[in-house]
Amino acid sequence: MKIAVFGITGRIGSRIAQEALSRGHEVTGIARDPTKVNLSHPKLRVTQGDATDPASVAATMSGHDVTVSAVGPDMQKGVGTLLVDAAHSLIEGAKRARAGRLVIVGGAGSLEVAPGVKLMDSLQFPADWKPIARSHADALDAYRREKSLEWTYLSPAAMIEPGKRTGSYRTGDEKLLSDAQGNSRISMEDFAVALLDEVEKPRHTRKRFTVAN
Repeated sequence: MKIAVFGITGRIGSRIAQEALSRGHEVTGIARDPTKVNLSHPKLRVTQGDATDPASVAATMSGHDVTVSAVGPDMQKGVGTLLVDAAHSLIEGAKRARAGRLVIVGGAGSLEVAPGVKLMDSLQFPADWKPIARSHADALDAYRREKSLEWTYLSPAAMIEPGKRTGSYRTGDEKLLSDAQGNSRISMEDFAVALLDEVEKPRHTRKRFTVAN
């Protein structure tokens, strides 16, 4: 397939691109500053683009089977409205381009830890993380209101960090996945595996799902 990846300079976006390339897909890496892309591969093309600009989104999505958004805020600059702005822009740009599917790297904060209780509203959730968690939740609401595009929103476990690619993961829907010890984790590498598995064999069209090791 031809896969476009917004946010390819990020830790998760770069791993998604690497996983896609390892499977033989053609990847277009999209970044505001293409000089910051550190990947090199015969099937990788890098271009400039802005996920918050519908015209830029439409131009860069055109001709691709799937577009992945791994866009995230620079925490040193504050959360701002990036995630929500990107959601609206990606939806509008995809419609203009008459593009294929949209797969979004989301957050875990809006997953349930108990009936009616979201992770971000629980006592153990760090206060510093709440702004980005709420921003991810608002972006998810924007996608859920979209009924014409084919989109999928993938939330990680509570902790997502660089690690090993085991190729093994568990899936869930709206509830946070934890192990027997109460830990909720996934490596960025296995998150990328799960996302590409969904890209290749869609099972969650117009839905959110979550993964954990």
